[in-house]
Amino acid sequence: MVNDCGATCAKYILCIFNFLFFVIGASVLCVGIWLIADKESFIKVTKLDNTLLDDKSKFVIEEFTEPDVVLQTAYILVALGAFIFIVAFLGYCGAIQESRVLLTAYALFLIIIFVLQVTAISLAAAYQSQADQHTRSVLKKSIDDYYANSNNRNAVTVGWDLVMSQMKCCGVDNSSDFKNARLFVTQNRDEKNGHVIPAACCILEPGQPLNVLRPADDRCERFPSTTNSYKDKGCLDRFTYLVRENLNIVIGVVVGVAALQLLGIIFAFCVCKAVGIEQDFHYKY
Repeated sequence: MVNDCGATCAKYILCIFNFLFFVIGASVLCVGIWLIADKESFIKVTKLDNTLLDDKSKFVIEEFTEPDVVLQTAYILVALGAFIFIVAFLGYCGAIQESRVLLTAYALFLIIIFVLQVTAISLAAAYQSQADQHTRSVLKKSIDDYYANSNNRNAVTVGWDLVMSQMKCCGVDNSSDFKNARLFVTQNRDEKNGHVIPAACCILEPGQPLNVLRPADDRCERFPSTTNSYKDKGCLDRFTYLVRENLNIVIGVVVGVAALQLLGIIFAFCVCKAVGIEQDFHYKY
C-alpha cells in the first residue's frame, strides 16, 4: 500500500479516470460484438422506440440500421472499443493493484499514442502540400469505390450525404468527383434517372428533417448549376475554412487531450516510483 500522499492521490485519480474509460470501452466493444453476432435484433430493438425520438434521432437510427451500414459500423466499434478497453484495463488494474508492470505498460501505451499524435501533427505541418494531396486522394477513393445512389445507400454514402448536406458542399473538390463514382454512375444509369450529382449536393428545401434530402429545384440532380446546388464548393476546402475560423477551439481541444495524456503518464510513473520505494523499504526492513 502506497503511503505517500501525492502518489495516493495520483493512484485514485488514475483509478477513477480509467474506470470511466474502462466502462466506455467495454460498452462500445459489447455493442460492436452484438451487431456482428445478431444485427437483426439490434435493428429490431432500435426501431421499437422510434416513436419516442425527435426527427434528428430518427434519421440517425433509420440510416445507420441499414444492414450494410450496421456491419461496417460494427467492425469499427469492435476495434475502437477493444483498444480503449485494453488501455483503460491496464491503467485501472495497475493503479488499484499497485502493479508496476501494468502501470508501466499503461504509460508506454500513452507515450506511444502521444508520440504518434505529435509525429502526425508535425509531419502534416512540415509536408502540408503532400498531406493535403494524400487526404484528397483517400477521400476521392472513398467516393470512387463506395459512394452509391439514394436507393443503394451504404455507410460511406450515408456519411458523405451527412457531410455534404450539413456543410453545404459537394464532393472533395467539386461535383466532378461523382463522375468517377463507379457505383453511383452505374446505378443511376441502370435506373435511367439522369442524375449526375447526389441530392445532398443540392440546395435543399428549408425546414425538412435530416433524413429528407429534397432539392429545392427538382432539376438539380440532373442539371446542377451554381444557383440550385453547391456543385463548385468542395468539402475539403470547406472543412479547412471552418477549422481556420475556429482555430482557437481546435487548439484548445488538442492541448487538452495532450495534457490529459501527459498527466496519465506522469501519474502512472509517480505511482510506480512510490510502489518501488515501498517495496524496497519492506525488503530492507
